Amino acid sequence: MSRGRSNQKLRWSKLYSFSCIRPSVQSDLTHSPSFQGPGYSRVVHCNQPQLHTKKPLKYPLNSISTTKYNFLTFLPKAIFEQFRRVANLYFLLAAVLSLTPITPFTPVSMIAPLAFVVGLSMAKEALEDWKRFMQDMEVNLRKVSVYKEEGHFGYKSWQKIGVGDVVKVERDQFFPADLLLLSSSYEDGICYVETMNLDGETNLKVKRSLEVTLPLDDDEAFQDFRATIRCEDPNPSLYTFVGNLDYERQVYAIDPSQILLRDSKLRNTEYVYGVVIFTGHGTKVMQNSTKSPSKRSRVEKKMDRIIYVLFSILVLISLISSIGFAVMIKHGMPKWWYMQPKNTTDLYDPSKPFAAGIFHLVTALILYGYLIPISLYISIEAVKVLQAMFINQDIQMYDEETGNAARARTSNLNEELGQVDTILTDKTGTLTCNQMDFLKCSIAGIPYGVGFSEVEIAAEKHMGSDVSYNSYASDIQISTPDFSAIRLSNIGSPEIVENGVSSTFWKEKSPKIKGFSFVDYRLMHGNWTKESNADTIRLFFLILALCHTAIPELNEETGCYDYEAESPDEGAFLVAAREFGFEFCKRTQSSVVVREKFTSISPTEREFKVLNLLEFNSKRKRMSVVVQNQSGQILLLSKGADSVIFERLSKNGRMYEDDTRMHLNEYGEAGLRTLALAYKILEQNEYLSWNTEFVKAKTTIGPNRESELEHVADMIEQDLILVGATAVEDKLQKGVPRCIDKLAQAGLKIWVLTGDKMETAINIGLLRQGMKQICLSSMPPDLIGQGSKKAIKENMLMQIANASQAVKLDRDRHAAFALIIDGKALTYALEDDMKKQFLNLAIDCASVICCRVSPKQKALVTRLVKEGTGKITLAIGDGANDVGMIQEADIGVGISGVEGMQAVMASDFSIAQFRFLERLIVVHGHWCYKRIAQMICYFFYKNIAFGLTLFYFEAFAGFSGQSIYDDWFMLLFNVILTSLPVISLGVFEQDVSSEVCLQQGPKNLFFDWFRIIGWMVNGLYASVIIFFFTISTMECQAFRAGGQTASMAAVGTTMFTAIIWTVDVQIALKMSHFTWIQHVFVWGSVATWYIFLLIYSLSSFSSEEYQILVEAIGPAPTYWFIVFLVMAACNLPYFVHVSYQRNFHPMDHHLIQEIKYYRKDLEDQRMWRREKRKARQQTKIGFTARVEAKIRQLRGRMIQKKKVLALNIQSAVP
Repeated sequence: MSRGRSNQKLRWSKLYSFSCIRPSVQSDLTHSPSFQGPGYSRVVHCNQPQLHTKKPLKYPLNSISTTKYNFLTFLPKAIFEQFRRVANLYFLLAAVLSLTPITPFTPVSMIAPLAFVVGLSMAKEALEDWKRFMQDMEVNLRKVSVYKEEGHFGYKSWQKIGVGDVVKVERDQFFPADLLLLSSSYEDGICYVETMNLDGETNLKVKRSLEVTLPLDDDEAFQDFRATIRCEDPNPSLYTFVGNLDYERQVYAIDPSQILLRDSKLRNTEYVYGVVIFTGHGTKVMQNSTKSPSKRSRVEKKMDRIIYVLFSILVLISLISSIGFAVMIKHGMPKWWYMQPKNTTDLYDPSKPFAAGIFHLVTALILYGYLIPISLYISIEAVKVLQAMFINQDIQMYDEETGNAARARTSNLNEELGQVDTILTDKTGTLTCNQMDFLKCSIAGIPYGVGFSEVEIAAEKHMGSDVSYNSYASDIQISTPDFSAIRLSNIGSPEIVENGVSSTFWKEKSPKIKGFSFVDYRLMHGNWTKESNADTIRLFFLILALCHTAIPELNEETGCYDYEAESPDEGAFLVAAREFGFEFCKRTQSSVVVREKFTSISPTEREFKVLNLLEFNSKRKRMSVVVQNQSGQILLLSKGADSVIFERLSKNGRMYEDDTRMHLNEYGEAGLRTLALAYKILEQNEYLSWNTEFVKAKTTIGPNRESELEHVADMIEQDLILVGATAVEDKLQKGVPRCIDKLAQAGLKIWVLTGDKMETAINIGLLRQGMKQICLSSMPPDLIGQGSKKAIKENMLMQIANASQAVKLDRDRHAAFALIIDGKALTYALEDDMKKQFLNLAIDCASVICCRVSPKQKALVTRLVKEGTGKITLAIGDGANDVGMIQEADIGVGISGVEGMQAVMASDFSIAQFRFLERLIVVHGHWCYKRIAQMICYFFYKNIAFGLTLFYFEAFAGFSGQSIYDDWFMLLFNVILTSLPVISLGVFEQDVSSEVCLQQGPKNLFFDWFRIIGWMVNGLYASVIIFFFTISTMECQAFRAGGQTASMAAVGTTMFTAIIWTVDVQIALKMSHFTWIQHVFVWGSVATWYIFLLIYSLSSFSSEEYQILVEAIGPAPTYWFIVFLVMAACNLPYFVHVSYQRNFHPMDHHLIQEIKYYRKDLEDQRMWRREKRKARQQTKIGFTARVEAKIRQLRGRMIQKKKVLALNIQSAVP
């Protein structure tokens, strides 16, 4: 359906100063890049996608894939994944050897378990990758309007879009590919783009089309549209683009301001037309992503090293066995006439002992293979899948607002969650909601607003619940800069007193206004007109209402105006101005209209002529507008970072500077984003003179245009008069402050990697008052203009060295440093000759914030931390710009928010909000790590205890290769008889409850070599007791009532029964938390053995074991005596060790278990809080650190007051 431009007739290109100058026809092509050489070979035939279906211009379609496998690669890649596990490789070799005549077992008994284990693991991999494929298809099947023929557009799925297609994207839709903007619903081709998915910035970007394509403003206009684009090849640079458009026999230069990138979103614009340049994995956002990595947990990698050790032991005892066999064949075989030594094979030929030994070596390697548990991997796979199910079903990680639950998208990394050392997080959409609320302000040196930010409220609650703080601060009134006055005598319902204004605003809730949480009757409802500084207050409100680029839209339901603003801050300022009585209601090409409610008897509309607009950018850190009021007075109104505004104040404009600085510090401590507001009255001649220079700079074409504009803008933005400051709250997501605090107490380090501006990145709860900030910049003032990379690098190294020295020399044990670095400086800091020094400095700092970083830099920083520290890293984000770091980190967590699913599709785990990260890491991470660690250690214990008995009997039987156990016993030992108890340990074990989980993983307390070797020694001890006690007891005495001695089958069955009882009782002693399931699995395992033995001994399959339970061992008291005595002897050392440890060297979880068991947490709350505080680690970030710093500050004040009081008393005494 054709639709022309709406009534959006504003020509924004005339309003913007820095963003919207249009290039003319490219007259000088001699200096443009060659679009035929390497890196510049892309040719796009606009509106002729059929030309791109054949070589050499054949480009891929727009489908994307984040899967690890496809139909062709699954089998080879999945098999490789399975057989890079050492144990699987060993059993593959054993399965091949089982086909030879020298094997002690049948081929089926070796091949079937291996095929089962590998097949099940591959099926799990296929299922997880299928889920990724289905999520990819959700994106690929999105619809967009694409030009078809004869002036008609029709919907087509994203995956079918090709290079050269003309697409029509409508308001609030994502761009399906990288597009060249042709026209928009605005008359001059302007559109607004939100790039939060790409760079994390919430400010809307202004894009504008070429002048020549403006007539392409409706569907029919594309019927005869043909053009050719020559440009750069696909690359990951988000902020650059080089190309030209050949249209109507003219060549026009294309720059990044005409490019619409995939996964950014159209905002404040009804529709745009664009032509596809890059598709699919050629788009810039996909160029910034990396292939889905194959991640293995460190526990699994360490398990491989343990298997290497066991394999070495296996080879050693096999060599001993083969040497013993060779000796016996050479010296014993000639004497054994019944073996017919003269009529035998090479295996038993006395004249060839070396060959016999070699053949027996192969036999021994297969026979003793039970040292290496083949069921270990499949058991771990099963346990991890069940653990992942518990994560998915955790109701405490379910978000009711979005209906999203936590999802373990892969179960391979469950235990890694419990070993996380460093968290690298995005900011916008991950920590914050991208919603700004106007909360406080300072006008003429007077603070207004008695509301509290979430940071203050959370800190106050924490302070109120802190026992040591209450004991110190109860019954006194504390004056603090960020809490003003908090009477703690009744923590449950505190009364907040600020500047004489009492507020109980949270009890008397007024209707919530989005973007406005301000509470102070002195300014509301026109009461500001009664203030002594009413003129300054009116000017403050006017700056809020006039200094912006927003568009008003009347909300017919409410009757008020809503605002389409470039940034959430700007929208919050306009909502605040409206609520204060200065409603911005109309914008024309050259003016804005403000409706004032309280300055006269009835609302009055006042028109202000907009003469110039000097918009905000990250370099200027300020925005100004030149307006003329109805009386002809010309005003320059400015808002910006306080550091920038204060240095531009005139001598007469600093009247409120000291008070405003103090208020800004308080707002910053409260976690608020601040801006300073100032103005200047311009004389007519002064303005005209300046405007001439400004127009000249604005119309300049060339590389110096931006610097000339900045220079001219700086000329007018001088000698300002300070009016006040604003404080808006960048709303943190629910529970973020508490989550950061808990993670910090667990000993985790938190880095923030954001594409947002430095000013917006630092006020998120990771900084606190008194924290010393280290800001690394690549271009300090003394180097600007040099352009020397070497000089910049030397300066960066000097900055890092000086900062490192300052950190090391600081003797204050409470001192905390925050490292803040921007993307430009990070470019140099990540180079090979500097990154080690940078990492060492960052590790020494309590908090690290990287601002204005690209997606590639996020991935590089993550790699630096991962490889440089050797610790487990976790990256968390919500947008496409976070995909690189999510994939690079050891663990990637995606936020399933509203801005697409790219981060989730690339992640290992997904959660709905950042606050659920605490439970994911501290609870599930702790449980999964400890369960897997204990499970693996126990697995090796039981297999060593079982496998070594085979070696002992081999030596006892003259190294004959004879097994003491029936083949079915050996086949079922790992698969059936001992598998369920160990799975129950891995799934249900809880050393402590979820409320008091401890982050012990980074210390690796439960899977270090000391503990692993301890369990191996325990298995060795158990094997010795089991074999030698059983053999020595049953060898030379009557076993049955008739005086018969025990047969080999009876000895083997008795020994096997002792092993089953020993390992099952051992796992029962190991468990801290029992459910009925664990009782069924553990004791059911013992019962299963007896049931199997009874059925098997009655079947025709058994030979020597026929009726063995009923007739032989069952009636014999010796059998029961041996089994239970061996079981007790094997488990006694472990019982003694645990008793000693709990009594004399208890670990944290031991204390918590005893406190819970004796209900001390309910009976003695003070002791319980004290023990919980002991378990917390010292931290310098979060609310705990904030409260502790406050307590130290208050104590210092009290001591100072006491000293002053003592001096006064001494001086008063004659």
